[in-house]
Amino acid sequence: MKDVTTLTEGWTLRHDTAAIPARVPGCVHTDLLAAGRIPDPFLGRNEQLVEWVGRTDWTYDTVLGPRTTSHERTALVFDGLDTVAEITLDGAVVGSTRNMHRSHRFDITDRLTHEAPLSVHFTSAYTEAEAVRTALGDRPNSYREPFQFIRKMACSFGWDWGPTLVTAGIWRPVRLEHWSTARLAQVRPLVTVDGTTGRAEFRVEVERTRSGPLTAHARVGGHTASVTFETDSATLAVEVPDVDLWWPRGYGAQALHDVGLTLTDAAGNSLDRWERRIGFRTVTLDTAADQHGTGFTLAVNGERIFARGVNWIPDDVFPSRITPERYRTRLTQAADAGIDLVRVWGGGLYEDDVFYDLCDELGLMVWQDFLFACAAYPEEQPMRSEIEAEARENVTRLMPHPSLVLWNGNNENLWGFRDWLWEERLAGDSWGEGYYLGLLPRIVAETDPTRPYWAGSPWSGSWDHHPNDPGHGTAHSWEVWNRTDYTDYLDTVPRFVAEFGWQAPPAHATLRRALPDDDLRPDSPGMLHHQKAEDGNGKLARGLEHHFTRPADPDRWHYLTQVNQARAIATGIEHWRSHWPRCAGTVVWQLNDCWPVTSWAAIDGDGRLKPLYHELRRLYADRLLTVQSREGRLAVAAVNQSAVDWDIDVRLRRMTADGRTLGKAVVPVRVPGREVVCADVPDGLVPDAGSDKEFLVADAGELRALHFPVRDKEFAYPDPAYEVDVIRRRDRVDVVVTARTLLRDLLLQADRLAPTAAADRGLVTLLPGESVTIGVRGWDAAGPHGGPDVAAVEAALFAVEPA
Repeated sequence: MKDVTTLTEGWTLRHDTAAIPARVPGCVHTDLLAAGRIPDPFLGRNEQLVEWVGRTDWTYDTVLGPRTTSHERTALVFDGLDTVAEITLDGAVVGSTRNMHRSHRFDITDRLTHEAPLSVHFTSAYTEAEAVRTALGDRPNSYREPFQFIRKMACSFGWDWGPTLVTAGIWRPVRLEHWSTARLAQVRPLVTVDGTTGRAEFRVEVERTRSGPLTAHARVGGHTASVTFETDSATLAVEVPDVDLWWPRGYGAQALHDVGLTLTDAAGNSLDRWERRIGFRTVTLDTAADQHGTGFTLAVNGERIFARGVNWIPDDVFPSRITPERYRTRLTQAADAGIDLVRVWGGGLYEDDVFYDLCDELGLMVWQDFLFACAAYPEEQPMRSEIEAEARENVTRLMPHPSLVLWNGNNENLWGFRDWLWEERLAGDSWGEGYYLGLLPRIVAETDPTRPYWAGSPWSGSWDHHPNDPGHGTAHSWEVWNRTDYTDYLDTVPRFVAEFGWQAPPAHATLRRALPDDDLRPDSPGMLHHQKAEDGNGKLARGLEHHFTRPADPDRWHYLTQVNQARAIATGIEHWRSHWPRCAGTVVWQLNDCWPVTSWAAIDGDGRLKPLYHELRRLYADRLLTVQSREGRLAVAAVNQSAVDWDIDVRLRRMTADGRTLGKAVVPVRVPGREVVCADVPDGLVPDAGSDKEFLVADAGELRALHFPVRDKEFAYPDPAYEVDVIRRRDRVDVVVTARTLLRDLLLQADRLAPTAAADRGLVTLLPGESVTIGVRGWDAAGPHGGPDVAAVEAALFAVEPA
């Protein structure tokens, strides 16, 4: 069996004569931080003070001992180098790299005759990208940086939610592999299901030192198969009768099966081993034409699914800091919010294996972008060959995962070509179309034909329709955030909404940590530095002005922008879910952040939950109640994504701002599993159009939907009045709020009580006399005299106030 020696210890980092300790895996920024050489770029405006790091060349050094193994070959293997590197051993060049997104292997068998220095010399990514741009000619992108000219995490060059922190380093593990006779160079498991029988077909490629028979032994649970071969490749299959299927969360269990493949020589000696987990399931993508256009519906095991999705960006701008525990926390938060699909966005990474392992376990479907975003990408050599190698390696690496349900060619590049004046600027230059419509679908068809491929997001399916035509394929809805109001989400019913979103600042405690010396006015220098979107604060202000009077102070601004974000996303998801099966999915931009910033995220850069996160729990629950307009009438839409029929009595009340009931009725509704049913609101219960004092309440068990005929700034809200009780429990503090008036969008910002405090719910609307219990963890509730600090709670409570 081959031997593996990890190379994680004894590294140093230098860019001049002075060396500092280096952590591998890691990057230059984190090593410089640990050594106290740079300030934390996440704080204040320090990002600007460390710009020099990304424009500097760096060298990692260590020493390898002499080769003592009896194996025939020794390889130096890097799982990830970021990005432009030359590797030398004892002063002689071993190899060079130009791609962060793939691994590299170098044979050093004859080079380890004595103790020798190993160095990895990194050239600045700027130097490389600018040189390629000069050689090939400039091509357009959405930002100023030349990120499309280098195969590196694009968002490290800055994005409209991310800092410009251009990294370098040995960002994934490095090791020595010692082996003899043969090794497994590649294993591709094609996992299919026919009726109740699962089939795992293993396509094996080997690297040899000598000819002769080899045997591959495959095992799936208790089922086995083997094949003997004398070439460099082989195929063998294991069938599993009466197989338990893998399902997305909410549709069934996540059955996973341990698999192993062992390579042996003619004498039966084990040479190499490959182990993974797989899941048996089928995935199809229905893009059939219908009366509404061209559909886009995922089906798993034949079950058509409305995808309740979020977009995922790298969880840290320094990816080597993302631990398995951090992945588990973030993805568990996604599952707990009712999310069942995570789109890995094309300006980031092919994530670590543990990310996909956790999605397998949690039942989170993964939509995986190939790594192209918001730019015209050159197709000339050697870039094209580099991209092909990257794509083939990552398709092979990720294909064992049942959670992976879709390969997507790019983010917004087909759309950009048509709408962003690229056609005129490119003047015949290549721009990536050959990747998305040629190379990548061919690689997926050859390597992983068990999954669908889609050319881009957005993409209508062909040039016969506009790339972002909402009636065909996938659509991105950004005009609403950029130029209009979120109520305009109600004007269209896209077939699948792959991106849409609304900004809000991070939690107060996150801002206070990131900007310790700044005031938190929206236009303060620090706040503006942590707002990366073009005219982001202007769009926030205009979005508020549609619904609220101008906030009087930073705390009200912070609260109302959080409310507006949650309201915007709710408006879109409730509308689109109510139009299932015409609309077959919503993918919110975005779940997470990579640093403390005002952004579209539901979880901020310090891991704190925004009100949007709690709202997603309601919006993405199996059962949703919402008030919608249908053919000019007000209707209650009951959305049932569970498999069980839903029989409900919807209690309708026409109410006034001062709490009086003007009329009420009970409407029985039966909603079959996986369906939506709409019931008209009786005429006498519909609030008068334009009324500033009436609203509709629809209740069904614990579910509530509201309809206000006018915007908040036009509605006659009373001054919020309520009582607060604080109860200490063994493991938490319960805050009980009892309304004495209508309380619209009551919010406890628990992090104002203590940076460690977190509440178990977000926005809630209470009618007079109703109570809510908010559980708070991470706060001891102690007041100045030992009793519960009710005053602190009252200072952390917010609600909509009269205009």
